[in-house]
This record gives sequence, C-alpha cells and structure tokens, in this order.
Amino acid sequence: MIDEGALRERWPTAWPSVVRQLAAHSGSVDAGEELAAEAFARAVAHPEPIDDLVAWCATVGRRAHLDRVRRAAVRERAAPELALRAEAAAEHAPPGAGGVDDRLALLHVACDPALGLGSRLVLALRLVCGLETGRIAWHLGIDPRAASARLTRAKRQLAEAAGAFRVPDRDERASRLPAVLECIAAVHAVGQRDALQPGSPADDLGRSALTLAVAASRDQPEDAEARALVAVVLLALARRPGRFDAEGVALPLDEVDRRRWDRRLALAGLERAAEVAGTGGRFALEASIAALHVMARSPRATDWRTIVALHEQLLVVRPSAAARVAAAVARGRLALEEGGDGADVAAEPGRARARRPRGLAARRRAGARRPRLAARLARRGSRPLRAARPGGSRRRSRRSPGAASARPEPGRPRRAPATRRPARW
Repeated sequence: MIDEGALRERWPTAWPSVVRQLAAHSGSVDAGEELAAEAFARAVAHPEPIDDLVAWCATVGRRAHLDRVRRAAVRERAAPELALRAEAAAEHAPPGAGGVDDRLALLHVACDPALGLGSRLVLALRLVCGLETGRIAWHLGIDPRAASARLTRAKRQLAEAAGAFRVPDRDERASRLPAVLECIAAVHAVGQRDALQPGSPADDLGRSALTLAVAASRDQPEDAEARALVAVVLLALARRPGRFDAEGVALPLDEVDRRRWDRRLALAGLERAAEVAGTGGRFALEASIAALHVMARSPRATDWRTIVALHEQLLVVRPSAAARVAAAVARGRLALEEGGDGADVAAEPGRARARRPRGLAARRRAGARRPRLAARLARRGSRPLRAARPGGSRRRSRRSPGAASARPEPGRPRRAPATRRPARW
C-alpha cells in the first residue's frame, strides 16, 4: 500500500509519464487520462508496497484497456443476436402493451398492490410528475427527510415485490385501475393547492392530472369511473382562473367572477359528466356536483338541494373526512338559501336528531349557538386567504406588547422558574 506522502512526492513526475504511455497505447488522450486515473486509484488501494509507481500504473492501465477492448468486441458480436431477441419479444408481447402512454405505464408500475397509498403517491409525484423531494414534502405536509425516506422505502418495496421492471399487461392494468384513479385524483388535489399560473407546463400538476386521466380513460374506455375522473379534472381546470384575484388572494364563492372561467374546458367537462351521470361511482358523483356548480349563472341560482343529495350519496360511497366537510358546507348553504339559521348542518341527516340537546336550559344554550355555524360557513371566504407557496413565511405568534421585553437578552442564562415549597404542618 502506497503512502499518501510518498504519492504526493511522486505525483508531479509519475502522472505525466503514465498518461503519455497509456495515451500512446490506447491512441487517445482522453482514454489515457481515464486509464491513468483508474490505475492510480488501484495503486492507492493496493495492499502491498509498490517499488516503481510509474511501471506499476502503466501495466495496470494497459490491462484495463485490454479488458475494455475485449468487452467492446464481445458486445459488438452479441449486438445482432440481442436485437433479434428484442424484436421477437416485441412480436410476442400481449396486445395493447405497446400503446400505453409512458406516464400512465409508470403510474401503473408505481401502483403495485404491495405499496400503500402514501408510497404510491410519492412515487407518482416523483417518477411521473418529476417533482423534487422538497416540493413533494411541502405538498404532502411532511418533513423533506421523511419524504426522501418514504421514496427510498417505496422503491425498495417495489423492487422486492415486482423484481425486474415490467409494465403490467391489459388485464393487470384493469385490476390496478381503481388504485391508479385514486392516485390521479390525489395528484389533482395537490394541483389544486399549487400556484394559480404555473411557471411552465411541466410544473402544472393540474394539466398532468388531466393527461393521466385521459390516458387512463383511453386505455380502459369501458370504465365509467375513468371517464368521470376526466370530467372532474376538466371542470376544475375550467374554474381555476376564478379561484384567486390578481394579488393571489382566495375568493369566496359569492365573489368569483364566472366570466373568467374557461368556457371550452367547461363545455368539454359538462359533456363527459353527462355521459357518466347516474352510474353511482365516486368520480361520477363528484363530476355531477361540479357540473351543477358550473351550470349555475350565479351562486343564488345554484341547485343546492340536488347538490346536497349528491353529497349524501357520496358519503355512502366514500365516507371520508373531506366528504363530510363538503356535505356540511352544502347543507349550510342550502339552509341559508332557504332562510334558515343553519342549525345542525355539521351533523349528518341521520344523526342530527340524536344529537339534539335535552332539557330546557341546554336547548336555550344550543339555540343561542345555532346561528354561529351558519354565519361562519357563509362568511368563511370573506377573510383574505393567501394562496399557499413553498417556503412561505410562518404565522407569527400573537404576543402582548410587553412580552418582547420580558424575553432574556442573548447570552444571559434564563432564570429557572421558582418552585413552591410545601407547607410544614
């Protein structure tokens, strides 16, 4: 093993000599430098002492060049046979495997049954949408280190479960379609939180979700949920220009300028929503709800009664927390439109009577609180809400004017709180 000090002493004279000999042997200066670097790296790792460094490195470099030439010759002889094997494999491939969109194929690979929804979403945002790990962590509300660990764990689990990379065939893609649609819907939900006007089409997660949904519907044209998801994304993109004002402040439903909506996307979404209306799936119900919002000329003209009925059906199909909140908001808007006070709008219809307070005093206290929730739902959007941005400023804690002066100066030790001695009896 050569000493580091000895290598530094021999380096000024040994390096040019070895590079010259290997460049003359290989016929290329670039190849001579690469071979010399590899030879010196092997010399540092060599366990035995080296007497003549130049001769040793030159010999090792020549042998490495000879190995490269032999591998290139074997590769050149085997190339025609490998091409024939690839052509034969493509001819015997199952029908429809070659016509799958590349991004959809990667999404089907990421939606392996061995992975959970969180791992699938991280893989989809990384492999399919090309987002950086920090941005994925911001969208999912987790620490960047946790997102990186989740991505590494998902890749390892996918390699252990699937082995070599392979795009699923048509039957296997049909079985994975529900998971794929869930992942596309999650990408669409993440895109709803993203910037209103992305800097480039590559950063537009809404358009990415639309591309994936269209590819999934073309791959499985007989599936109504795939076509319904296309309608959901189209209607959301159509209403996107009216979500924020020029300063990026979120607008309530009553203040949205509906003339800014994209009419072309809205008509395309309404057409697809009409095709899948009545199928009873999750995305079909969401498409119907979005279509009713788009068709209304104003918030007062919205058919809130039908929207509430659709939300109740959606709660049966998918009883998630987001669906419960959306149903409660719809019931509150319906109560306000009908002149009510919005009492018990947060409760589901079957549970509203069971939660009714008993006793005259309890009913009076509950009656005094009834208008609060309705007013909160009606005026929720009137407060200025800034659109979220990665790396935004944190909310400042509310302190009294004298709280800042009570803080200790930098460098001074903080006084320990006084402990109360127990009384002696």
